[in-house]
Amino acid sequence: MTVRATRLRSLGWIWTCAAFTSGLLAAGLWFASARAWQEFQTRAYVAGFAIYEDLRIGKSPPPGISIVPLPPKAASLADAGQFEQLPGFSDRSFVTNLSILTDSSAPVSGRELTLAVMSDRLVYPVSDILSGIDQTGPEKMGNLTRLLATYCSEPILIARYGRGAWQQVDGTDIWGCRAAPTDLRLPTILVAIVALAVILTSVGNVSDSFTRFSTALRDRKRRGGPNSYEADGPAELRDIVSAVNEHLDAERMQLEKRATVLSGVSHDLGTPATRVRLRAALIPDAELREKLEADVDQMTGMIESVLTYTRSELSIEEPRQISLTSLVEALVADYQDMGLPVTLKKLAPVAVQGGTSVFMSRRGHGSLPETRRILVVGRPISLKRALTNLIDNALKYGRHAEVQLETDAKIATITVEDKGADLSVSDIEALMAPFRRGSNSGSSDGFGLGLTIAATIAEQHGGTLSFEAGEQGLRARLQITRQ
Repeated sequence: MTVRATRLRSLGWIWTCAAFTSGLLAAGLWFASARAWQEFQTRAYVAGFAIYEDLRIGKSPPPGISIVPLPPKAASLADAGQFEQLPGFSDRSFVTNLSILTDSSAPVSGRELTLAVMSDRLVYPVSDILSGIDQTGPEKMGNLTRLLATYCSEPILIARYGRGAWQQVDGTDIWGCRAAPTDLRLPTILVAIVALAVILTSVGNVSDSFTRFSTALRDRKRRGGPNSYEADGPAELRDIVSAVNEHLDAERMQLEKRATVLSGVSHDLGTPATRVRLRAALIPDAELREKLEADVDQMTGMIESVLTYTRSELSIEEPRQISLTSLVEALVADYQDMGLPVTLKKLAPVAVQGGTSVFMSRRGHGSLPETRRILVVGRPISLKRALTNLIDNALKYGRHAEVQLETDAKIATITVEDKGADLSVSDIEALMAPFRRGSNSGSSDGFGLGLTIAATIAEQHGGTLSFEAGEQGLRARLQITRQ
């Protein structure tokens, strides 16, 4: 069963609609909750006006508010300011004392509203409310009841107007916590954050699908890759993957066809070349016989060189973790066993300075071992072939090859320096093109593919092949990535 992928344009519309819908829903919930709280506080503010007038002139309180006189014993405790000891208020140990003047210009004896807010949770910050000199008594009382509604509590007021009787004011049905509307502002923020996170995650997943595919395609030459790719994502990505798979199939078939043709030509040339050698052996003229055999060897060698180059393009060898140090040392040792002037330049030991301690005032010193194993992920046979071509090239044009291995955290560099080559940097770089040979081509073997193969192998390992002027001659730098 094939799952139909969604296109990026459709995903864009979905993300846009989802963002707009979630934003509209969050804004609607936010403003609805804010309006409900505003209405709740406004009711408490209006109730404060009614309470003030009832305490002042004895009007009947509005619905939801109960105003009853305190018993004589409780009134005596209130006169003494001992509100914490009032009977029936043991669960309301937080007392907020305040007074409201009926005249904002100056206190008038006997016309002051004395209040004690009995709460089970907190002491209210009423200083800012009562400090306004331009507010009337009812406005201050309304601000107080609105403040009571702001906090989730169940406060009871003990009030006395002037020298009148103490009254117990219960308006928890208006300003209490149970009368407050459900505050949806924090859940609204959480919903908006979750919706945004879902949208951003979806966008990130689509972007990551493109990134993963591009990374896999970029590392194909260096690490090898499958014959075809698969990718989960939008339809555009699947179309790209399908096109890349078709291109890889066509390229692979073309290279394989080229290798097959060259292998067939090499095989077909084997029989006549053998006959030519046998017939050349019957030629009495030794000089002519040697020239004829040399032409046959050159012809077959050229075919083998082209086959080697084609195989390097195919990247048949699978990458694996190897010790580049051991590979270089073994190859140099092989040349030395054949008596050829190839040397390996040792790395200078790296000094390590230790830290101070409570037992020693001087820092300790040490060094890393001279032979440090450099591990890379690569194709050992291909790397050996590339390094062999560089060493042979140095011996051919510079009569000596000095090999050195350097590395850092990401790049490993193999340098091959000759001594006294007649070629310049621009000359040797021109020889990197296929079938280009140096000025001494008549006196040396080769078919002009050695540097081309070395450069191809360097690219397959995520690196480059370059040349520079060395201390004694030309220096080839073969760089590969370590991972």
